[in-house]
Amino acid sequence: MSERTWVKICGLSTAETVDAAVDAGADAVGFVFAPGSPRSVSVETARELVERVPAGVETVGVFRGQPVSDVLTMAEASGVATVQLHGDEGPADAARVRQAGLRVIRAVSAEVWLSEGDAARRAWGEHRLLLDAPDPGAGATFDVDALLGDRPSGPWLLAGGLTPANVGGLVGRLSPSGVDVSSGVEVARGVKSTQLVHRFIEAARAPAAEVPPTTRVGPRAPRQGG
Repeated sequence: MSERTWVKICGLSTAETVDAAVDAGADAVGFVFAPGSPRSVSVETARELVERVPAGVETVGVFRGQPVSDVLTMAEASGVATVQLHGDEGPADAARVRQAGLRVIRAVSAEVWLSEGDAARRAWGEHRLLLDAPDPGAGATFDVDALLGDRPSGPWLLAGGLTPANVGGLVGRLSPSGVDVSSGVEVARGVKSTQLVHRFIEAARAPAAEVPPTTRVGPRAPRQGG
C-alpha cells in the first residue's frame, strides 16, 4: 500500500493503555460499551479516558445490539466522536446516529457482508465499513480468501484476529484502508499490553511481508464470550 495504514486500538480501559496507543501513533482509540464484554467500561470511565485523547485522534464508542436511544445517550455522556455499530442495527439506525452529529462505523462479519447484494450495501450510504470475524472481540479467525474477489470499493477496515505477527502481510495482501485490533494486543483477556500496542502499530505500517496463498486472520482460537 502506498498510503499510511489507519490504525484503531480498541477495547481500552486504562489511562496507561490509552496513552500508549496515542504515543505509538494510533489514529483512533475505542471504548467498549457492549454488555457482557470483558472490555466494557462505564460511561464515567470512558469520559475520563476520552479527555486524555488529543485532538486528531478519533474516539470511538463500540455498541452491539443496544437501543439507538441508549447508544446516543451513552455516546453523548462519554464524549466519543464516533459510534461503531456491531449488532442488528440497520441503515436507518446509523442515519439517526449521524443526525445526532456523530460519525458512524458499520461493523459486520465479512461473511455477512459478502452475502449481501449491492442494494443492501448501498443502503448504508457513506458510513465507514469494518469487516470482522463472526465472533467480534474473541480473537477468532476467518478465511480472507473470499475477500480477494470481492473487496469493498470504498474505504474499509479489517478486523478479527489481527496480531503484530500477521497484520503486515494481511495489509499488503488485502489493501484495507485501515485495521482494528483488540485481543491481538492483549496478554490476557481484556488486559492490553503497551508493548504489543506499539508493535502492532509499527507492523501495520511496515512494508508488507509475503504471506502464503491461503491466509487465515490470526491464530486459530477457541470461541469465548464477546
